[in-house]
Amino acid sequence: MAAIQKITRLQMQWDTQDPFLFCAFHNDNFPKGNGKLGPVDSLTGRNIGQDFTQKDGWAMYHGSKVPGFPAHPHVGFETITIAERGFVDHSDSLGASGRFGKGDVQWMTAGKGVQHSEMFPLVNTEKENPLLLFQIWLNLPAKSKSVAPYFGMMWHENIPVVSKEDSNGNNIKVKLVAGSFDGQKALNPAPDSWAANPDNGINIWLISLEPNAEFIVPKGIDGANRSLYFYEGDAIAAEGFDIPPMHQIKADVNELLRLKNGSSPAQLLLLEGKPIGEPVVKHGPFVGNSRQDIEKAFSNFQETQFGGWPWSTNEHTHAPETERFAIYPDGKKEEL
Repeated sequence: MAAIQKITRLQMQWDTQDPFLFCAFHNDNFPKGNGKLGPVDSLTGRNIGQDFTQKDGWAMYHGSKVPGFPAHPHVGFETITIAERGFVDHSDSLGASGRFGKGDVQWMTAGKGVQHSEMFPLVNTEKENPLLLFQIWLNLPAKSKSVAPYFGMMWHENIPVVSKEDSNGNNIKVKLVAGSFDGQKALNPAPDSWAANPDNGINIWLISLEPNAEFIVPKGIDGANRSLYFYEGDAIAAEGFDIPPMHQIKADVNELLRLKNGSSPAQLLLLEGKPIGEPVVKHGPFVGNSRQDIEKAFSNFQETQFGGWPWSTNEHTHAPETERFAIYPDGKKEEL
C-alpha cells in the first residue's frame, strides 16, 4: 500500500483526523506595539470583533484593542496550544492565568466546561511582533467528556527535542509535544487526555529540516491516523510527490514515509493517533456525542457560567513588561 493517501491544500483552519477535531494556524506579522499591547497601526477598515481578513498580514480576530480571542467557553475536548513565535496571555474561569510563548505549549482539558481567553499581546514597541501559533483540538472519549477541567504548561526549556543528522550530515530536529520518537518520550500530557494512554499512539511533533535534509517518518501504531502539515519552506519531496508549502499529507502509519527537503529550511507538524471512533457533534466551542450533549452543555453554561469569569474584562491581559509565567488554579505560580 502507498505511504501517501492524500495531499490537500491548507486553509487557516486545518482539517484533521480522529481523534483530533481540527487545528487552527495563526501566522501573523503583527506590527510594533503601542505600549498597551495593541498594534501601533490604525485599525481603520477592519471589522473589529470579527477581523479575520489578514489585512497587511495580520488580524485582530475577536479582539477590540489587543488581538486575540476574548472569554469564551469550551466543553468536551482539549486544546493544545503551541506558541512558536510571539506570546499568548491566558486567563480562565478556574482562576488560572499566564503568559507563554517562544515555543511553550499549553495543554487545557475543557472537560465538563471552562471559560478562557487567549489574547496576543504585542509586547515589543521597538520592533514587529510576529506570531506563529497552532491550536490543536483533541477530542475526549465519552467517558471523559465530563471530567474536571485542567490547565497545564509545558515550558519550552523542558520540552524534549531530538536532533539527528541524515547520511549527508544535514540536521533534523523533532520537537516532542506528545508521544515519543527515537527512544525519547515527551512530557506527560493532561491526566484525562486520550494521549495519556500510550496504547492510543498519540504523537504531536514539530519537525525541522535543514535544506536538502532527508527524514524517514517511522511507522506508527496499527490503526492510527497520520497527518503531516508542511507549513514553512519552499518544497519537499515525499514518496515521488513534489509538495509545495501549506499542504497536508495524509499518510499510512503502517508504511515508512520518506521526506526530502528542498533548498530552504522546512517546518512540519505531525498529528497522529488512534481514532476514538465515537459520534462527534460540534456546535461552536462545544463538543459532544449527541445533540442532547450539546443542549446540556448550553444549559449548564447558562446556569453556571462554568464557575463565572473572575477577571475585570473579557479581554484580560497582563502588564507589558511581564515575563512568561503561569498561575495555576491551586495558586501555585511559575515564573520563567
